[in-house]
Amino acid sequence: MTNPDLNLLRALDALLAEASVAGAARRLGLSASAMSRTLARLRETTGDPLLVRAGRSMVLTPHAAALRERVPHVAGEADALLGRADVSLDLARLERTFTIRANDAFVIAYAAKLHAAVRREAPGILLRFAPKPDKNPRPLREAVIDLEIGVLGESVPELKVQTLFRDHYVGAVRSGHPLLEGPLTPQRYAAADHVLSSRRNGLVGPIDTALAALGLVRRCTLTVPSFTTALAVAAESDLVALVTHSLAPTVTDPGAPALQFFELPFPTEPVVISQIWHPRLDNDPAHRWLRTLIRTCCRPRDEMEADGRDR
Repeated sequence: MTNPDLNLLRALDALLAEASVAGAARRLGLSASAMSRTLARLRETTGDPLLVRAGRSMVLTPHAAALRERVPHVAGEADALLGRADVSLDLARLERTFTIRANDAFVIAYAAKLHAAVRREAPGILLRFAPKPDKNPRPLREAVIDLEIGVLGESVPELKVQTLFRDHYVGAVRSGHPLLEGPLTPQRYAAADHVLSSRRNGLVGPIDTALAALGLVRRCTLTVPSFTTALAVAAESDLVALVTHSLAPTVTDPGAPALQFFELPFPTEPVVISQIWHPRLDNDPAHRWLRTLIRTCCRPRDEMEADGRDR
């Protein structure tokens, strides 16, 4: 078709999601016969059956299955492009769920403060923190999450990025650890046994790069999946853990063995923590309000430096 009907995008999205004419009709508030006619138009437009009978149900064709991940994004972009922008925002009446992907260090350090700030202004909002197994931008592209917080992974020009603060690593050991007796040198630090927090069980991190520049290699004898787990292990052993400076003040537990934090005896690259979102949400009033609130809650402390530049 020379001029395809963009309304078909929404119908296609419903049909692919439901894999059912009746289900898609209910989703869009149409009659089954109207949805059947729309499916016929979609078949003519795409040149593919899209849905075919399999017993008493219908299944997607390979072409339809390939489209299923792309269509929600395209349909959302079309709605955002052609719809009128709603600049009004009544926070007191706003009911919405925001899904934020962040690692446990950020959640521990800032989630309670952010939740309190949200409750004061918009009590109808639910914040849902999702686990962060990697830095893949796909959940942002596919609207699985609303916001990503953490260290920027691969460069994705389409995404919007705002720096929240710059952090840095500090060491953590149990109270009375031998490493704290006498001057702490890079050599003594590297010679100790270390517990490494790594989501993918990797054995090399930014600290290893800094040590390599000094001709040193640290000895990692245990890997765990998170900062908090590494700290729990360090509190009960002679292993040395790493944690970001922003998290250190929040992990003091009076009922657990004391941890002592110390500055590393060599320079390291800063850890830049950003919030990342898809452009389709850039002008959304509620999303913009949330980004501003998060930036306020993450105002720098001590050596952290604020940087509010948007890309």
